[in-house]
Amino acid sequence: MGKDEKQQPTIKVANQRGAARLAAVQALYQMDIGGTGVLEVVAEYEAHRLGQEIDGETYVKADPSWFRSIVSGVVRDQTKIDPLIGNALQDDWLLSRIDSTVRAILRAGTFELLERKDVPVAVIATEYVEIARAFFEGEEPKLVNAVLDRIAKQVRGPSGK
Repeated sequence: MGKDEKQQPTIKVANQRGAARLAAVQALYQMDIGGTGVLEVVAEYEAHRLGQEIDGETYVKADPSWFRSIVSGVVRDQTKIDPLIGNALQDDWLLSRIDSTVRAILRAGTFELLERKDVPVAVIATEYVEIARAFFEGEEPKLVNAVLDRIAKQVRGPSGK
């Protein structure tokens, strides 16, 4: 390894939050599919995934408190979050029938819209649409954008602030 390879670039806080959002979506998906508990998943991600190298891929250093707040907040507020998502979906769509990854993205995004009033709606929507694009090439990113937009208008008003 040369000198240049050892030096890590400084990662901006925004990138650390983005990495935390992606990790939170992955953790929520894992909990949804495997029935894993929140404490177990958070501990696993913090010990083995956030900012670590796995299968040759180095994960960007994630803001652990941001990650924790999203995962635990979604679990804590799921009875408030899921009905908001259900109401924002088109009439013939049920949250339970949506792909588990999309469901995790929507839950994390809705949590932030509700609880992180310090983060603009545009930032939240853009981050979660980008996460959807990382997993899907079809209509899912548009769905995420539309649903989060409807929820934002409902919980933050028409101005979306």
